[in-house]
Amino acid sequence: MKRASVGLIGMMLLIIFPASSVFAQEGEFGEDSKLNTNLAFTITAPLNPTARFVNVGGGFVAGAGYNMTKRNAFIGEFMWNRLGASDSALAPIRDALGTHDVNGHGNIIAVTGNYRFELRGKTTGVYFIGGGGWYHRTANVSTHVATGSSITCTPTWEWWGFQCTSGTVMSDQTVASSTADAMGVNAGIGLTFKVAEPRYRLYLEARYHYAPTKNVKTEIIPVTIGVRF
Repeated sequence: MKRASVGLIGMMLLIIFPASSVFAQEGEFGEDSKLNTNLAFTITAPLNPTARFVNVGGGFVAGAGYNMTKRNAFIGEFMWNRLGASDSALAPIRDALGTHDVNGHGNIIAVTGNYRFELRGKTTGVYFIGGGGWYHRTANVSTHVATGSSITCTPTWEWWGFQCTSGTVMSDQTVASSTADAMGVNAGIGLTFKVAEPRYRLYLEARYHYAPTKNVKTEIIPVTIGVRF
């Protein structure tokens, strides 16, 4: 799974940044350029029901798109977030196995197409953004279920990907993982601050993301801090 995620990240970056060069040929790198790009870090807060299983985490987002006018633009984005497992989510597993040596994390990857409406001044601006796309969620936990264990299979065990049979967690498992894919939507608001020529801007954004993934719906709010062009 790690190799697949790294490969997907590399593929998206190869698509985004060569595309930037193509768009750049359509105009100068000024305020009227048709090109837009962005690269940023995220601090991501999960919302319920996702928050029942993972804590605040972080990641990055990269994108490129086309400015139809000064106020209207389309942007394609790739986002990745890593979220640590919450103690409350791991507590039932730790109690059932009688050990605290249980660790886990989740990853949320999204590839989206978005529309942005922006009101931009010379130094500051505000914008609204929304769209939709493909969301991929993984959950991984590392522990060992001893042979002969008889543990009731609850949603917590299913979230982390443990295999169950006849309502009981199967024994002799060491590493469990689960994946879920769904089409989702997002919407948010951001602020921009011009920092350099020709039109580099810092941006601060908060956006709500929702995807109806199986078993547990994915709901997060990444707060994004980065650079736009």
